[in-house]
Amino acid sequence: MRHWLKGIMAAAFVLVLAACGSEEASKSGMDLVDEDKFTYAASGEFKPFSYTNDDGSMSGFDIDVAEAVAKELGLEPVQNKFKFGGIVEGVKSGRFDAAVASHTITEERLKAVNFSTPYYYSGPQIYVRPDSTVETLSELEGKEIAVSKGSTYTSNAEEVTDNIKFYDSDVVALEALSKGKHDAVITDFVTGKEAIGAGIKIEGKELLGRSEQAIAVAKDNKELLEKVNEALKTLRENGTLTEISKKYIGEDITVDPEKE
Repeated sequence: MRHWLKGIMAAAFVLVLAACGSEEASKSGMDLVDEDKFTYAASGEFKPFSYTNDDGSMSGFDIDVAEAVAKELGLEPVQNKFKFGGIVEGVKSGRFDAAVASHTITEERLKAVNFSTPYYYSGPQIYVRPDSTVETLSELEGKEIAVSKGSTYTSNAEEVTDNIKFYDSDVVALEALSKGKHDAVITDFVTGKEAIGAGIKIEGKELLGRSEQAIAVAKDNKELLEKVNEALKTLRENGTLTEISKKYIGEDITVDPEKE
């Protein structure tokens, strides 16, 4: 009888320890696709923020930020190249832990995912060929405008036209523009600046506002979001974000221009 009771007590003790361990893990841990790894997505088609190397890996501003965040989290970074238009859904469905892909914070996207604090600030700009007379958005009334799929630039174009063409990559859209297609492209001003520096024959015109870019995390993954925000705070304070920005952009775009 005593052996039977000891067996029950021992089993109960094991269950209590397991429950405590599980509770402790849930308090300190994160809900991850793979244990001890930070699985993130980027498009690899948005130079200088993410671009694809000859070996298929990705480099760029977003990639360095993702890897710096992973280091702060004590996790191994795992990059996934994915079409921009499907990345938010991939985060929402649990395919990726996060999107570090220059997503602008919008009300529509906030319905699907949560966003970290911004890690850089930018804004859309109109790009045209050097022989174009267009200077402002209003002058593109009814014209053909190209944008990247899934980007917020579609809403800018919709203000003046229904004739919108979509590309998987902003850079490809700008290349097409320089070769005589479309009347304009709307994209991030840093991307346009980089394209011009790479020799693509285009010119920047009207700036169409300011945007905040942030890391997207699934709605139910609040522990990860909190730790990502802590990591970004550290990277902001120790100068790492500024260093990454200057490496790829040539200037610091990680500081809120309204607080400078």
